[in-house]
Amino acid sequence: MSAQRILVTGGAGFIGSSLCEKLVHQGHSVVALDSMFRGDETNLAAIIGEENFSLYAGDVRDVDDLDACVEAMGGLDIIYHLAAINGTKWFHEAAHSVIDVNINGTLRTLELAMANDARYVFASSPEAFGEPESQPIADGDKMIFSNPAQHQRHSYGGSKYLGEVASQHAAREGLDVRIVRPFNAYGPRLCGDDYGQVIGIFFQNILDGVDLTVHGNGSQSRSFTWIEDVVDGFVRAGEANIGPNMVFNIGSTEEISILDLAGKIAKFSLNGAEVVYGEGYFGDSTRRLPEISRAVELLNWQSKVSLDDGLQLMWDVLTT
Repeated sequence: MSAQRILVTGGAGFIGSSLCEKLVHQGHSVVALDSMFRGDETNLAAIIGEENFSLYAGDVRDVDDLDACVEAMGGLDIIYHLAAINGTKWFHEAAHSVIDVNINGTLRTLELAMANDARYVFASSPEAFGEPESQPIADGDKMIFSNPAQHQRHSYGGSKYLGEVASQHAAREGLDVRIVRPFNAYGPRLCGDDYGQVIGIFFQNILDGVDLTVHGNGSQSRSFTWIEDVVDGFVRAGEANIGPNMVFNIGSTEEISILDLAGKIAKFSLNGAEVVYGEGYFGDSTRRLPEISRAVELLNWQSKVSLDDGLQLMWDVLTT
């Protein structure tokens, strides 16, 4: 693909920063927009100062901030919309903000794409399926959500579902839209505090010399996908000449229980960290596994890095 003018929202975040790096190294003109609520400029250290990259601290819901990014590039060819409030604790503690940022940010970036006739790549999530009836999760499966009086976990998944609705509506109006659902991306920049994701939290536990706590009995299972594989999926989805309105599950098909994951990570400990049991989150899904045949067929994509190799790569970076 020839050099493009690309906006990456959430560009200083975990996935967004790695996506910016890849796009910059491909020669594209890239602007990262990030509120810095969870993003961090240090994630972009490898490309800060590059002639074809700039970082704009702003709000994805703010039309003026979005317009300033486009003006900086002199136009817009592609939007990768990754900006969102993620992290399971936030879903329960700040449901209003999760809904506000995730839905309104998507609506504003869709409007920007339509105004500039730009290709639009929306970062959705397997959480958009809520509590699916079957696994692996395939596009077209029912999206099912439980009573919100019970818990607010689905503030995130519901916002991603509505983001897909808005994206599909824009596609009907003629916008070139691609929807990508990454399954549990992990890598060295993954947030490891209480508001982070499980692999990041477990490795931070090891570094802090504390035990690893699994929720409930730890039988919940997930597939975890190395960050470079996830970014490769996003880029392929954005580059492919496949027509609009395409949806891709981007995830490893290697499934593991959280208890077994904790056991693997505990082995990195020099202090003999143990796996202990604690209370789980309300609404925690028992299983998440992607069906990826469309990504394989149309993007020639599948994950390349095994979980064991990825965990070792992540540990090596964290301890360097």
